[in-house]
Amino acid sequence: MFLSKLFGAFFKAPNEKYLEKLQPIIEKINELEPKFKSFSKEELKKKTNELKDRLKNGESLNDVLVEAFALVREAAKRTLGQRHFDVQLMGGIVLHQGKIAEMKTGEGKTLAATLPLYLNALEEKGCHLVTVNDYLARRDTVWMGQIYHALGLSVGCIAHETAYLYDSEYKKPAEEKEKTRDELGGFYIVEDFLRPCTRKEAYSADITYGTNNEFAFDYLRDNMVFDLNQQVQRPARNASHSEAGGGFHYAIVDEVDSILIDEARTPLIISQPDFESSKMYKDFAGIIPKLKKDSDYLVDEKKKAATLTEEGINKLEKILGVENIYQEKGIKYLHHLEQALRAQVFFERDRDYIVKNGQVIIIDEFTGRLLMGRRYSGASIKR
Repeated sequence: MFLSKLFGAFFKAPNEKYLEKLQPIIEKINELEPKFKSFSKEELKKKTNELKDRLKNGESLNDVLVEAFALVREAAKRTLGQRHFDVQLMGGIVLHQGKIAEMKTGEGKTLAATLPLYLNALEEKGCHLVTVNDYLARRDTVWMGQIYHALGLSVGCIAHETAYLYDSEYKKPAEEKEKTRDELGGFYIVEDFLRPCTRKEAYSADITYGTNNEFAFDYLRDNMVFDLNQQVQRPARNASHSEAGGGFHYAIVDEVDSILIDEARTPLIISQPDFESSKMYKDFAGIIPKLKKDSDYLVDEKKKAATLTEEGINKLEKILGVENIYQEKGIKYLHHLEQALRAQVFFERDRDYIVKNGQVIIIDEFTGRLLMGRRYSGASIKR
């Protein structure tokens, strides 16, 4: 037993040593709690401006971290009735330092993220919170927006085909409804506080919530505009025209393993609808089911590829009434046939996609979430 304790004292896990170094910072934050408790609403916002001025005068984010975290904790207590625990303060420091903080469901990662977001937003260069779907982006903007608003910061939200700014007075609901928001914010979304705005306005806010797909597609679109004034994301500071679209300062990625590993396997492609191909796929939908697996086409499950055999091509030539499909129809025609075949073999309705209100909505194969606004590239789907 003695040897076990001795070895434990000298050979601690790296995480334990790291967290022990954070303890003095946590204690300093806790020491400020009584002082900030006596601040008025105006003094909380005034303190935010004071911290901004100190940063402009040469101090670093680490110099003001203790006061910034103590301010956020006080604002959370007043608006949400929730007080950051010491472990959440530690998680905030970890995120500020650019590391990954693993927090289980229910441990308050949404609240913990407000600490480094507020701190980094003090530099007035914009901060992003990247989450996995529109619902969470809207929910957290409304829920956590109360904290930032109390501290004098603006909050934006980027959703599919729309954008919002948090506004405490926009369609303000009855007192009972607002109380429900504060008590059940994790499960109850009240959009009365989300004022519609342009995407540019949402990106210009101090803190912007949104999904990885929306942020990424806006970046791609910004790099395709003909005029820099058409860009919606923050421009790069002191950037030349060739560096347009690089105004990114600090971001927290929620569900980092899903977004940066699983979903990163799916490329984001901007393209125009191909109406000619769509008509061809519709025609092929009646032809492809007449082909037989293994004899007319071969399937590679690993590569998700379906290839026509010589026998399959001969059968298609008879169905289409042509002698040589390559000469009379061309490679492009055969390519579309193979894509239609691939769709028939690999894509199944209500598993890979759903049809809602006449629109095809892709289902994320890793998370099961609906990917609104996304389209398959180069493939038709089985009806």
